[in-house]
Amino acid sequence: MAKLTPDGITALPVGRLGLIPLESSQALGKRVDEWLVKWRIEREHNALDSFMFEGYQRNSFRIKVQNPRFGSGEGKAVVSESVRGDDIYILLDVCNYSLTYTIGKFTNLMSPDDHFQDLKRVIGAIGGKARRINVIMPYLYESRQDIRNTRESLDCATALQELIDMGVENIITFDAHDSRVQNATPLDGFETVQPSYQFIKGLLNNVSGLHIDNNHFMIISPDEGSMNRAIYLANILGVDMGMYYKRLDYSRYVGGRHPIAAYEFLGPSLSGKDLILIDDMISSGETVLEIASMLKQRSSGRIFICSTFGIFTDGLRKFDDAYAKGIFDGLLTTNLVYQSPELLAKPYYISVDMSKYIALIIDTLNHDLSISHLLNPVERIHRYVNMYQENGFQALEQ
Repeated sequence: MAKLTPDGITALPVGRLGLIPLESSQALGKRVDEWLVKWRIEREHNALDSFMFEGYQRNSFRIKVQNPRFGSGEGKAVVSESVRGDDIYILLDVCNYSLTYTIGKFTNLMSPDDHFQDLKRVIGAIGGKARRINVIMPYLYESRQDIRNTRESLDCATALQELIDMGVENIITFDAHDSRVQNATPLDGFETVQPSYQFIKGLLNNVSGLHIDNNHFMIISPDEGSMNRAIYLANILGVDMGMYYKRLDYSRYVGGRHPIAAYEFLGPSLSGKDLILIDDMISSGETVLEIASMLKQRSSGRIFICSTFGIFTDGLRKFDDAYAKGIFDGLLTTNLVYQSPELLAKPYYISVDMSKYIALIIDTLNHDLSISHLLNPVERIHRYVNMYQENGFQALEQ
């Protein structure tokens, strides 16, 4: 089957497209919807007026859903319009801690557990009427609890199995902590997407004077877990890669884990090189800032911290202090999870917009076409870097 092209279509949609951004992802869902509406209004095909493309071009693909709660704190979901025969894409952010609900005189912040329960409620409200249900969960629920070391739960695997049992056909996530968790549901659709291209695009659109070559640039992994991300990006850019690993003190426990005795660096000289320090998630930020400080002590150039998910559990004060001390020069995270107004206002912060990428994935899957070309950004990264090297960042598409 031929691929979808920007100005034409060569495959029938699976069903009428329906986008359900839960309350946790309203801002991102609005931007995704705008891209979908724009493309489909501009798209031309001689059969668009036929019943096969009913509802193909609309002013919005968003389906209204409510998640009210009773006074006891229990909740439910209400789908406000028919979804029979639709190809549904549910978008949610399980890390959105800005939402609340009340129980009596108490106000509770919504936890990842609350967001996941609301997702299941929406699937239950759809009641099997949709043609297909797809879940786009950028931060994979319980993805940090994806392996069993002792007598402990396997929450992420259990959650994936729950969704599949409820009729979800495809689960799309971004930068999963360990992609092997998909082995929990080996016969069902699971994609973990890397935002490598969007990081490079965001960096080059906002920073001047970068030289993307082996003599001036380098990719750094802050630990063993991010090594594959760093190797992948370094290979695409044709630059060296370095990493830190943690030397643990196995003689004692602190807070339920072995404390870090020291960080050890593996890699070539950093002297004068601009660096991308890449990781999947910033929680408190202590590790990544400590690594950035050690990189500066090795006479590195500018340091740009790139992380798919910026949670910032301890606030932004330590990032403000580190930036003021020159420990890092830029911080890039995506809008896949909640971004506080305080974060967006920081002079060192660069927001990486993922709405167009998500819309491309949805538009392609709705036509039941391969998304392999979307998951492999090598050509797009090379094109963007070449444009930057030849024309400077002011000539790049914004």
